[in-house]
Amino acid sequence: MPGGDTVGDNGAVDLELDRAHSARMYDYYLGGTTNFPADREAAARAMTAFPSILATARINRRFMHRSVRFLARNGMRQFLDIGTGIPTSPNLHEVAQGEDPTSHVVYTDNDPIVLAHARALLHSHPAGRTAYVHGDVRAPEALLATEELRATLDFTQPIALSLNALLHFVTDEYDAHEIVEFLKEELPSGSTLAIAHVTAEWDPEGIARLTTAYRASGTPGQARTREEITRFFSGWELLEPGIVPSHEWRPDPEDHAETVTLKEAALYVGVARKP
Repeated sequence: MPGGDTVGDNGAVDLELDRAHSARMYDYYLGGTTNFPADREAAARAMTAFPSILATARINRRFMHRSVRFLARNGMRQFLDIGTGIPTSPNLHEVAQGEDPTSHVVYTDNDPIVLAHARALLHSHPAGRTAYVHGDVRAPEALLATEELRATLDFTQPIALSLNALLHFVTDEYDAHEIVEFLKEELPSGSTLAIAHVTAEWDPEGIARLTTAYRASGTPGQARTREEITRFFSGWELLEPGIVPSHEWRPDPEDHAETVTLKEAALYVGVARKP
């Protein structure tokens, strides 16, 4: 996820544990343990600003599981997950390889803590393969050019690109739409794009407070409208049910047992296929 790391004169990576990071805050929301005092303090401020955020994180995580399972069941065998975050089982490759063990998955993130825990992402089924690439979505050319990514994914065959809860951390300063267009152009016909993105549509004041809390912790963010989120899929075929709140995208039967409000969902999601 956006947010840099610092390399010292001796080549060692500064984990900057005194600064909050969105990936570690998300880990905290999901009940993980790979977070530190700065992350927990920032998460507490975010929870005060937007009390639904714990539910939002869990709802979004379930969307990731459902969308990956759906794509795997419909023939996708290659997955590229940008902005992976801290490993929380079941991870994307566990879902994909649960449907087809031969699936190949590449994870990428720019948080050095994610790199330190990447071994949890590399426990591939013997029939498939997983890899981790340390990179930043704001430099998409460099990310896609990495040797490990190219060795794991075949760019002549369809690839399922996942940008899950990532693009709202790419502000207009970095032109998120241009970045996504570059990624889309690099993928072959038959590839898919899954996006989950925060919107202020259902709770403008709460999302404004949340954005302010994140900025105060050093992580700029930007909610977008449904129209702005739809633009990310321009030129691709949206799969049913289109752009919808995160809990309404092909819910599992057990999901209906939980009452979810739009304020808790807080994200629009969608999946599209390249013609």
